[in-house]
Amino acid sequence: MTTKLKWLVAVMLAALAVAMPAEAQQGIPAVTVTTNGDGTQDYTMTLQALFIMTALSLIPAFIMMMTSFTRIIIVLSILRQAIGLQQSPSNQILIGVSLFLSMFIMTPVFDEVNERALQPYLSEEMTSMEALEQAKGPMRAFMLSQTRVKDLETFVSIAGDEDKYQDPADVPLNILIPAFVTSELKTAFQIGFMLFIPFLIIDLVVASILMAMGMMMLSPMIVSLPFKLMLFVLVDGWNLIFGTLATSFGMGV
Repeated sequence: MTTKLKWLVAVMLAALAVAMPAEAQQGIPAVTVTTNGDGTQDYTMTLQALFIMTALSLIPAFIMMMTSFTRIIIVLSILRQAIGLQQSPSNQILIGVSLFLSMFIMTPVFDEVNERALQPYLSEEMTSMEALEQAKGPMRAFMLSQTRVKDLETFVSIAGDEDKYQDPADVPLNILIPAFVTSELKTAFQIGFMLFIPFLIIDLVVASILMAMGMMMLSPMIVSLPFKLMLFVLVDGWNLIFGTLATSFGMGV
């Protein structure tokens, strides 16, 4: 080690030795929780930032389970299978279309959340807990409007709270969310079944014609695929599908 390098290391060690006691005396501010007069609690910005970063990891589950995304992606997947296309449109395209269509459908709900919760919180007009309670209202109203009473009653019964809730609006989110997802799955499969019927008829007609002509070695899927694509294009299928999905959530009504 050269003389200059030795002097540099010595100076750095001396600086650390001087700085460490001062830092030890000052200390790192601890996370504080302030209790208000009405019993509510306010958290420091450090703790709020931790909560926000933790919530970001739940965004994928939030998008899939608490919005219109589930119904849309299932319907589009069934449609692709009904037409007979295995990889077109690709999964990335289906997910992207489902995501942006979900954003379009959920825009009124997100605007209400922004007006009632996010903007007042950013303006420091309400605490984080109050903003969270305000944000639950629009999301709860949306999920309740799409949830079947039977599915809601099923999960209330499983939770053992049959006599606890007199109004569906009183049901907590831990019961409402699985009931909403169950209703979305059923609705998506109902729409998918209706989409499957015309393409299934084309497959049956083509298979019958090929069998009558004695062309058993030719796959009916190869022959019926162009006809199904032509039918889908002629009826402006994408417009009908997207319009049906949007109106199924009450948009334009």
